[in-house]
Amino acid sequence: MNSRHQQLDAFGRLLDIMDELREKCPWDKKQTLQTLRHLTIEETYELGDAILDNNLEEVKNELGDLLLHIVFYAKIGSESNSFDMADVANDICDKLIHRHPHIYGDVVVADEEEVKQNWEKLKLKEGKKSVLEGVPKSLPALVKASRIQDKVKGVGFDWEEPHQVWDKVQEELSELQVEVAAGNQDKMEAEFGDVLFSMINYARFLNINPEDALERTNKKFIKRFQYLESKAEQLGKPLMDMTLVEMDVFWNEAKRM
Repeated sequence: MNSRHQQLDAFGRLLDIMDELREKCPWDKKQTLQTLRHLTIEETYELGDAILDNNLEEVKNELGDLLLHIVFYAKIGSESNSFDMADVANDICDKLIHRHPHIYGDVVVADEEEVKQNWEKLKLKEGKKSVLEGVPKSLPALVKASRIQDKVKGVGFDWEEPHQVWDKVQEELSELQVEVAAGNQDKMEAEFGDVLFSMINYARFLNINPEDALERTNKKFIKRFQYLESKAEQLGKPLMDMTLVEMDVFWNEAKRM
């Protein structure tokens, strides 16, 4: 692997290239924090895909794309004398030192859980009024629910045993069925949300990342459905002309594969 000196040289090279692109490239010159935002989100999801696929070559590539965006934002910030790359790096360094008193101070912790609890307490001391302030509003709902539950756990607001969470899932399912029977669309939606929230909570107690679990199922479904499509194409028969019984034959084949 590269030495620390080589790593710093590579980072300096990226900063130099960013300076040059910002000065000379029409597209790069035009970008703002706002125009880059959706591209950064896209790059983050692409990194997530590479991680789920355990494709380390793609993880490396996507990390590069994301690093470029970080450097780009810092460059834009420097142009208005708001902040530059050194400010970004120093701020996160200071934050890490402050929030790891068990490494850089005299605090003693027993395990990972105490580290997380101390982290949340320190954030409140830094001026945050709620432990939930750190949950981005624009997160997808599934990820947001998971982060909310993780945050409140950090201050002790949590169930004690997995079976308690599963009982809550059963309770929410029963309440959903009541509203389904009543046919109240608004209340059905509310109760369905409660079911999802409680299932995400249960996943946490099983040490399952719900986002990863659902994406794994998405990929599995896509693979099986595309197998079904390929079989239909081999038969020269459009899927819409096949019966569910016919489709199910190929679906079961895909499952066995």
